[in-house]
Amino acid sequence: MYWLSTFAALIVSSTVRINAFTVNQQSARTASCLSMAQESVDTKKATLTDATDWRLRLLLNGVTTAQGRKIDGQLFVLNGNFIEEEGYEPPQGIFKSLKSNNKSEDGSDESPLTLEISSSRWKLSEDPDDPKDGLWIWGLFKEPLYPFMLLQLETKELELSSAEGVVKDSIPPLKLYAQINHIRDQETGNVKLKTADVNIRLLEQVQLPGATVDLYENEKVGQVSFQPL
Repeated sequence: MYWLSTFAALIVSSTVRINAFTVNQQSARTASCLSMAQESVDTKKATLTDATDWRLRLLLNGVTTAQGRKIDGQLFVLNGNFIEEEGYEPPQGIFKSLKSNNKSEDGSDESPLTLEISSSRWKLSEDPDDPKDGLWIWGLFKEPLYPFMLLQLETKELELSSAEGVVKDSIPPLKLYAQINHIRDQETGNVKLKTADVNIRLLEQVQLPGATVDLYENEKVGQVSFQPL
């Protein structure tokens, strides 16, 4: 009987070792898959070219409609590409809108509100408070990092939905401006755009002796955030 109990113990011990080996193999495969997935995410580079689709989330506050109503906390979603135009320094170009997939961000069939872009312009900018900016052209400093993007978006009139019998209302054409913190990794070329305030420019004409001077003042009307897709 002793040899039977010893044989049974050997079988149990071997089974435990086999199960442990199988678990370790599965854990290793899982870790490898997660590592490959993370590498895939990490190697996806965001750029200011048509190779990267961007999602702009524009949250507007205090915009006045054609009927005098205030728009507060209204989110608009715009998908598009930053297209760089060749031959310019600093880099600059246009924002080209892409057709929406007609689905909200939570996956439902309800279309998110969007604004139609009539004109756009973006330009990378050096730091105006840094005296060495611009001297890189003469070889005195390294190529600048361009810490800012200056973005201008002009939108078309947007008709707002209204109940039957209610006077139709709309958001008039807007000219929006934003100064965005722009970060570009010098080694990988990956671009990050930070959330920024959105402004409209108010024109005030000041009458001086013999001349009229146009003065512009920025008024904050919301925020814009950026997500590479």
